[in-house]
Amino acid sequence: MSKIIQEIQKGKILVSDGAWGTFLQQKGLKPGECPEEWNISRAEDVFEIAQSYIEAGADMIETNSFGGTSFKLANYGLADKVFELNKAAAEISRKAAGPDRFVLGSVGPTGKLLMMEEVTEDELYEAFKEQSMALEAGGVDAIVIETMTDLEEARIAVKAARENTQCEVFCTMTFDKIIGGEYRTMMGISPTEMTEMLVESGADVIGANCGNGIADMIGIVKEIRLVNATIPILIHANAGLPHYCDGETTFPESPEDMAANVKEIAEAGANIIGGCCGTTPGHICKVREVVKSL
Repeated sequence: MSKIIQEIQKGKILVSDGAWGTFLQQKGLKPGECPEEWNISRAEDVFEIAQSYIEAGADMIETNSFGGTSFKLANYGLADKVFELNKAAAEISRKAAGPDRFVLGSVGPTGKLLMMEEVTEDELYEAFKEQSMALEAGGVDAIVIETMTDLEEARIAVKAARENTQCEVFCTMTFDKIIGGEYRTMMGISPTEMTEMLVESGADVIGANCGNGIADMIGIVKEIRLVNATIPILIHANAGLPHYCDGETTFPESPEDMAANVKEIAEAGANIIGGCCGTTPGHICKVREVVKSL
């Protein structure tokens, strides 16, 4: 059992980090440039992002490896660099976290659709296996498979990480609120269906990321808890829904807006609370303040 699960079992609410992609863009990442390549060419910039979340009070930080499968890296001609780039991502976050905080190795979707026969189950498994093993080699405490919309792809990723590493395996999916107030992924998966499948597949922590601000995440947490009273839940919420204006994307929720919902989402059953798109160290600092008061 990892120390993360042990901390949760003590009844603690843990704080995770915030957005990486928008932060990288602020540091100069250009459209069409590979974020994971920065783990080699601009490691200090990546380290500064990780360190800023530790300084804000996060108990755990992710790695700059969201698009680190061979399928995603192939778009940049870097499919042969999976191990190198993911191991470097883990080492950077490990250095920032030090011995007392945790590191979650970020694994995102491949962008290939099983139902359209763009990829086979075996090919997906091998891609997730390769990435997970590289992240473990770099020193992560857990693998976090995130922003999934296809339950079958999520299941395969969990299986690959579980069978080929000693890491704890977390998995979050991205839900949208549909007419009628229910939540579904783009592939039509509900939080109930996710919970049943991922717990059966051996995920240690499940939850949701992206797609919603923290207020809408409360309903997702409640639905998960109706199905399973004990599985630890991780929530990485956006700073609200994005607004597009004059070619620029902004997120409306301030750190105070996000913090205002932390108590309610914790009471609903969330065990790890952090941010996704648009969130900053400022948001995480305010989340930490509320969690401390709980």
